[in-house]
Amino acid sequence: MPAELIRIYPDNPDIRRIRQVADCLRGGGVVIYPTDTVYGLGCDIHNARAVEKVARIKGIKPQKNDFSFICYDLSHIADYARVSNAAFKLMKKALPGPFTFILEATNHVPKLLNTNKKTVGIRVPDNEIPRFFVRELGNPIITTSIKDDDEVIEYSTDPELIFEKFQHQVDIVVDGGYGGNVGSTIVDATTDDFEIIREGLGDLSQFL
Repeated sequence: MPAELIRIYPDNPDIRRIRQVADCLRGGGVVIYPTDTVYGLGCDIHNARAVEKVARIKGIKPQKNDFSFICYDLSHIADYARVSNAAFKLMKKALPGPFTFILEATNHVPKLLNTNKKTVGIRVPDNEIPRFFVRELGNPIITTSIKDDDEVIEYSTDPELIFEKFQHQVDIVVDGGYGGNVGSTIVDATTDDFEIIREGLGDLSQFL
């Protein structure tokens, strides 16, 4: 059955539609949604089959995944990552925002994702839509960016074109308006010598 295209306005998300998407995620669905950077593909972190499906769509082995977690805020971050005081202070200033913070994973993460990875990426995007999904769901969602096959355009920005491409692979595509085409800035925060792994939309220097 093809996916459903759902329009949600980022400035005033319709709570009934938010609940519809959260219910889909809770039931093992895979969803495409806007963030504050590019469109993302994700699922409930607690559903192993859905995580495997996201990996298949992305074309990678689940054990080799580099997925990040979208969190509503930093209140439950200690469940998934070990965070130093300095990293927590930095994240509190920079988030919500276009950053992915790489942190040492707790023992909980490998069990969730069936992986040997020792780190986890944490995102709190400055976009109410995915954050509201997480709040309604009650736990983070896995996220990975939607890449475009076009060699010139790295990321897909038009939700209707994204829907056309992925409608037979996912359950819901959320139309939250045109997305960006610059990914998040990735920051290695496993030590207090914060290192930028990838320059993206976020400027970390203003928070250091």
